[in-house]
Amino acid sequence: MADRASEIPTPALFIYPDRIEENINRMIKIAGSPEKLRPHVKTHKMSEIVRMQVSRGIKKFKCSTIVEADMTASAGGTDILLAMQPVGIQIDRFFNLIAKYPDKNFSVIVDNLSVVKQIAFKAKDQKTVADIWIDINNGMNRTGMFPDRQALQLYIAISDDPALRIRGLHVYDGHIHDRELIDRHVKCESDFEPVRALISQIKRAGLENPVIVAGGTPTFPIHAKRVSTETSPGTCLLWDSGYDERFPDLGFLHGAVLLTRIVSKPAEKLLCLDLGHKAIAAEMPHPRIKFFKLDVQHFINHSEEHLVVESENAAKYRCGDLVYGIPWHICPTVPRYPFAYVIRDKKLAGEWKIDARDRI
Repeated sequence: MADRASEIPTPALFIYPDRIEENINRMIKIAGSPEKLRPHVKTHKMSEIVRMQVSRGIKKFKCSTIVEADMTASAGGTDILLAMQPVGIQIDRFFNLIAKYPDKNFSVIVDNLSVVKQIAFKAKDQKTVADIWIDINNGMNRTGMFPDRQALQLYIAISDDPALRIRGLHVYDGHIHDRELIDRHVKCESDFEPVRALISQIKRAGLENPVIVAGGTPTFPIHAKRVSTETSPGTCLLWDSGYDERFPDLGFLHGAVLLTRIVSKPAEKLLCLDLGHKAIAAEMPHPRIKFFKLDVQHFINHSEEHLVVESENAAKYRCGDLVYGIPWHICPTVPRYPFAYVIRDKKLAGEWKIDARDRI
């Protein structure tokens, strides 16, 4: 996988810029143009990857934290959506971003009238205008409003407030993960029907056709065909074994690999690697990693620092052997590392800092 790998302390994260570049190309091709994209930065949290996308004409981004938004602005993004409703001190931090980068456009999602009033009050106090998207719940049941009359009323109220500027609707359908594209398409269209109805009501109220920010990686090819719609894939930039198994039709490349070592052979057929919870996302059931050239029949134990697996061929492995693998879920794996080793042409070519891994 890379020369000098034996010199690298494990566990470690490897990044492959050439494969990420190809994923950006494929993402743009699927979307139809850079203007149809508002990629999510939460998967990689790296300035370098933002810059790679900006160089290809992508200027709009989505993020989950204030630090991600700050990182994206400093790396060249010009239109940045904070896809987490700010509450408490986060409202102040959002306005601090607006003041810090006067040449950038920051916007935020909302689903609560009380929060909208707080944002409007702060905007008036700061003598600025806050850009707002209404967060829509069309089946995810995590955040957002149902696309009903209450959402319409909030949309009108925001439109009527001179301290606020309505940008449109944010519709994330992360609950749609059907393996077959046809099933995914049917589900996506069905769950979007109430959103279409809300759009019609907004237009009948005399307001402009709202822009829609829709989908994640599994559904963005479907949403890309809609007019006035921006799509927000994220995982496709690095890809992982989970998405590779569930969505083979999308065809992205693995741009991130984990390096680990066998540190113990505690019993016959058992191998222990230094790839604990602190080194790889552990919220999913096993397999949490797909290994290259390591025969694994069962995952036995996973703790903070250790991963114990059962292998029928354990005898052929030695303590200290290097093992490579693709995590099942890359997004929460990346921030477990302060930086990633950059691999070009199978050679170690530097390090990229995980700029936005922290909250502050």
